[in-house]
Amino acid sequence: MNSSRRSAARNVVVGVGGGIAAYKACALVRHFTEAGHNVHVVPTESALRFVGAATFEALSGNPVHTSVFESIPDVLHVKLGQQADLVIIAPATADLMARAAQGRSDDLLTGTLLTARCPVLFAPAMHTEMWEHAATRANVATLRARGATVLEPARGRLTGKDTGAGRLPEPDEIGTFGDLLLSRADALPRDLEGRTVVVSAGGTREALDPVRYLTNRSSGKQGYALARVAAQRGATVTLIAGNTMGLADPAAVDVVRIGSARELQAAMSEHARTADLVVMAAAVADYRPGEVAATKLKKDADGHSAALETVTMIENPDVLAGLVAARARGELAARSVIVGFAAETGDADCTVLDYGRAKLKRKGCDLLVLNAVGDGRAFEVDENAGWLLGADGSEAALSLDSKTVMASRILDAAVAQIGAPR
Repeated sequence: MNSSRRSAARNVVVGVGGGIAAYKACALVRHFTEAGHNVHVVPTESALRFVGAATFEALSGNPVHTSVFESIPDVLHVKLGQQADLVIIAPATADLMARAAQGRSDDLLTGTLLTARCPVLFAPAMHTEMWEHAATRANVATLRARGATVLEPARGRLTGKDTGAGRLPEPDEIGTFGDLLLSRADALPRDLEGRTVVVSAGGTREALDPVRYLTNRSSGKQGYALARVAAQRGATVTLIAGNTMGLADPAAVDVVRIGSARELQAAMSEHARTADLVVMAAAVADYRPGEVAATKLKKDADGHSAALETVTMIENPDVLAGLVAARARGELAARSVIVGFAAETGDADCTVLDYGRAKLKRKGCDLLVLNAVGDGRAFEVDENAGWLLGADGSEAALSLDSKTVMASRILDAAVAQIGAPR
């Protein structure tokens, strides 16, 4: 959570299952304590075989218990759940989710889950075969049907030499979803199940020579947030990533790397063909150098370079308008929804909104996210604000909040249009 925008202190319970990924819960506890929340860690007995109680107590500032027979006068298995504003289980092992789905109350953590009436988030971690087993899938479905959020796990290295789905998402990502649920308890519905989503993110780079390139200030954070949230709302997500300043890949998302605007155009054309939702959050360079030097452009003895002082530019393809045109030609799904982004500044002639409305009309997309940029806004920061403009003439203000909250609001609007007649 951005330190410049801390939320009011809330009661957060971090439940820790008995898996090797239990050590990552330490970073998750710190995520919430540093945001000013009151954190209680409730591990299972098995979890304490991986991380000791003293570690969790030092990080949370609160005592750690595992049994309903500890601190009996406080009736912890009732008190913790009743007072919680958020419960996060990380790692959520197959056994722990099975016990939760069955409604068992054989330790302090499962008892807390039964008394909690706040958002509950499970972050699964287990071997691929365990995650894919019919019993686990049934337990996940049961928990989701009861209103809990069960994250899709990451894909990657597991215990031993195994690799596949079942890896615990990184603590920062889990913490981001926890922050989102504290802001919007209903922000992660499974309303994109069976849908395909393509998101572009980051800035493109246009080479001038082997050393230099032209680019922009986009960090890719908003596009990554959109991909991350869409995947956890059930979608199959492909993220077309330009320059994103080393952002970690979102869990359960396929990432395709690109460099230039033309590479972005080719990747979007390929992956958007069967998509239900296409989100063009990337910041695309409008122009590129007419020639790319094979060797570094040198300065002369006086420190000047004629080649660098005068660069002929060529206009790049308009990727967003091209996608809209491709849909009209039948090359994209007819009922797909296309969302564009616009970074604008106002001037003496027009306001930011005036320019945004004109761009929406010119591009022809269904929704346009309009950001006012400059003075530390929109680019290279963790928060965002702006407007959501619709082709139907609708306009909604997007108040300043985290880019994850912004992503959830944008997806709310896009989901409402998927499948609607055109």
